[in-house]
This record gives sequence, C-alpha cells and structure tokens, in this order.
Amino acid sequence: MEQQHPTGTAYRVLFFNTLAFTVCFAGWVLNGVLVTFLMDNGIVDWTLVQAGWLLGIPVLTGSVMRLPLGLLTDKIGGRWVFGGLMLFCAIPLFLLSTTTSYSLFLILSFLFGLLGASFAVGVGFTSVWFPQQWQGRALGIFGVGNIGSAITTMVAPSLLIRLTGNGTEPDGWKMLPLIYAGALVVMAILFMVFTSNKKPEGAGKTLKAALQPLKSLRVWRFGLYYFLVFGCFVTFSQWLVSYFLNVYNTGLVMAGMLASCFSLPAGLFRAVGGWLSDKFGARKVMYGVLSASLVISFLLLIPRMEIFSPGAGIMAAQAGTVSAVSADMITVDNKQYPLQARAAHPEDSSRRQLIFPTKESWQEAAVQPGEQVTKKQILATGVTRIYFQANIWVFVGLIVLMGMAWGIGTAAVFKHIPEYFPKEVGIVGGMVGMIGGLGGFVGPILFGYLLQLTGLWTSSWLFICLLSALCLVWMHAVITRMMKKGAPHLADKFEIPHQ
Repeated sequence: MEQQHPTGTAYRVLFFNTLAFTVCFAGWVLNGVLVTFLMDNGIVDWTLVQAGWLLGIPVLTGSVMRLPLGLLTDKIGGRWVFGGLMLFCAIPLFLLSTTTSYSLFLILSFLFGLLGASFAVGVGFTSVWFPQQWQGRALGIFGVGNIGSAITTMVAPSLLIRLTGNGTEPDGWKMLPLIYAGALVVMAILFMVFTSNKKPEGAGKTLKAALQPLKSLRVWRFGLYYFLVFGCFVTFSQWLVSYFLNVYNTGLVMAGMLASCFSLPAGLFRAVGGWLSDKFGARKVMYGVLSASLVISFLLLIPRMEIFSPGAGIMAAQAGTVSAVSADMITVDNKQYPLQARAAHPEDSSRRQLIFPTKESWQEAAVQPGEQVTKKQILATGVTRIYFQANIWVFVGLIVLMGMAWGIGTAAVFKHIPEYFPKEVGIVGGMVGMIGGLGGFVGPILFGYLLQLTGLWTSSWLFICLLSALCLVWMHAVITRMMKKGAPHLADKFEIPHQ
C-alpha cells in the first residue's frame, strides 16, 4: 500500500536539501556581484564583453549539467551526488581568490557553475522521499532555495565593502570566495551526516532506458514553461540592476535592493506554489500563472515616454492684417483670437510621482504682426504633449507580482513531473531544469540584442509577453484536445447538458 504521510526522515532530508540548495544557489550567482566590484574598483581591466561571459558561463554550466546530474541522482542517490557536488565546487571557489587572470577566472567560473545543477539533484532526491499527494508541497519548499540569489544580491555588496575597508584594502575581496567555499564545505559535511540515501524504483535501468522519457513532447513542453518561469527569473535577477540604473537613474546599491524585490518573492512563493498545486491541481495553477505573466508583462512593456502631437489650432474667421501677437492673444484687424498658453509648471513635473499618463495642450502663433492672412488660414498651431512617467514604485509593485507568479509557477511545473514520470523524476527534472536554466544564459544575450534593435528597455517585457502567450495557448490546446478525447460527446457543448 502506498505511503500516505511523509516520515520524519523525509522531513529531515527536505530541510537539508533546501538549505544546501540555498547555499549552492547563492554561490552560483556570485560572479554577478564579484565581477562588477572588481571592474568598478579598477582591480581588473576587463571589457564589458568579457564581464558578460563571466556572468553567463556559470549559468550555462549549471544548466547543461542538470541532465547528467539528474540521471546520476536516479542511479546512485542524492546524498552522494549533492555532498560530492558541494565539496567539488568549493575547490574552484577557493582558487578564485588567488587570481585576477581573466582566462583562469573564466575556467574557475565554469567549474563552480556546477552549483546550478544542484537543483536537479535536489528535485530527484526530494521526490523519492514523499508520496505523490505531497510532491507539490515538498518540491515547492525545496525550491525556496532560490532565495540564495537574493541573499547574494543583498549581502555580498555590503560584505565586499566591509572586507575591503571601504576601498582602503582592495585585496580584501579575496575573502569573499573563501567564505563561500567554506560555507559549501560546512554544508556538505552537515548534509552527509544528517541525510540518508535513497534511490527511486528502477534505478538500475540502462542509460538508453533511462533516457527514454525524453522522447515525450510533454517533457519539452514542461521545459518551455520552465524556460519562462525560471529561466527568465534568473535573467531578470541580473538584468533588473541595469534596468533600474538606466531607466530610473538610481544608484547601484538602490538598484540592487529594488532588484531583490523581484528575486526574493520568486523564491519564497515557490512553497506557496507547491501548496496550491497540491490543493487545486497544477493545471489550474499554471493557468493562473501564465495568465498573470501575460497581463503583467503587457503592462510593463509600455515604455517611459514623451509624445508630441498636433493639437487643435486656430483659423482666421476672415481675411485681414495681423495687428498684434502676444502669448495669449492674436489680433487680426479688430478681431481677437485667444491663445491657449503653455502652463509654466506642467502637471508632470519630475518632482511628482505620476501613475497614469498626463496630457498637456497649448497653442503657438504661426503668424507675425503686419502679415496679411486669408480666411481659414492657420493663425496658431496646436501642440499636445502626452507624458508617461512609468512610475518607479508602480514598476516595483508589478515586478514583485511577477516574481510571486513565477515563483508559484516553478513549483507547479515540477508538480507535473512526478505525476507523469514517477520513476524518472531525476532525468526528466534534470532535462526540464536544463531548458529552464538555459533561459538564464540566453536571456541576457537576447535582451541585449532587443535593446540594441529597438532602443527600448521595455523590449524585454515584450518578449516575456509573447512567450507567456505562446505557453498559455499551447497548454490550453493540449488540455482541450485531451478533454475532447476523454469526453467527445461534450466537444461542441458550451455547458454540460441536463440529465
């Protein structure tokens, strides 16, 4: 008979899985802070292109290695894989403190990027300890480890300032990778001591048999969902810092804090997503998540802008000679034409925080005193100015909601996997996680090209809007086809017929 309630050992494994994943995720995104610090303080002389590769390489490694490490977890159990992964990655992080050579920094970044693959290990190791009806909650709680990225974003900059004596001891930065390496070693020891190993049923399968589920289109569809809710989460966790700097002219520390308003809820609400998926079903949750992503990204894609357009002008009622022109009046012979002057203090003053677009209209004289005019000739042109501030606090509120939605969505995607692939959670979870992780590598590059092509920072949200629509349409099409197959007599009905 299938176990209905998790054991005490299962809860203990879940706790240490989540804690280990948090430490690994914090280390995975270390370069986002460390490389920026080294360049800003003149410690290294790297180009922006080189910096981009240093940010992307760990994400790439952690993504592509999720599949083989997920397979290995199914084979030998997560205790050995997770513990060994943390011990191994502590070595390149330790060596990172000994060099400022770009080539060596790149190689070491490639190696400690394996920390990103800890997700596939943790998913496989968590799922084997919990019954099916608990999978959503368990995997959702495990996924809270995503907050490791927010921890690094918030804590590492202040830690670097303290370690370098506010710039007086620049070599103090070397302590930061040592701290992260030490944290990994301590976590690996605790993990090995307090967890028990367990492998899923069918762990003795051949490699060919283990890879068989990857032929299913469903795996790739789940991967696309995860590309959106996780890959784009990783991308925006880094992209939003530059977004705030360029669009809202904030300082670097403020940009980091505001960006964490997005990444922190995404991690915390993963547990909520697991609970919701268990209670209401992953399908309903995904409908809500994809719909929310579509609506929020549509609101965010409207750029900060200022538009000037022709407005209502003034035409001469009869022919005559312009006798006087002032800021608020044009006189033709004895007839006066009032002008609408531009306000001295427009409503959209930069000192005010505006939520909605504002409109300002005025008229400018198009004739000079002494000029002969004909009937219906334009005496003054109208000008309308529409200004949209893209209020920073509204923007922050929307990205908080997006982070919450995506956090819930990451749990909902992985709730599906044990239901459809109960004996291949590691390999399928690794594949889905790899596709999602690749989104974190491809995203910044794609967003950079979109920015270059359009000149609009909001072009990134246009991509999210289109991707959300694609995922929603594809999912709905699959569900509709499945419902028609299961209940063909209802295929052309708006509602269930009366019995």
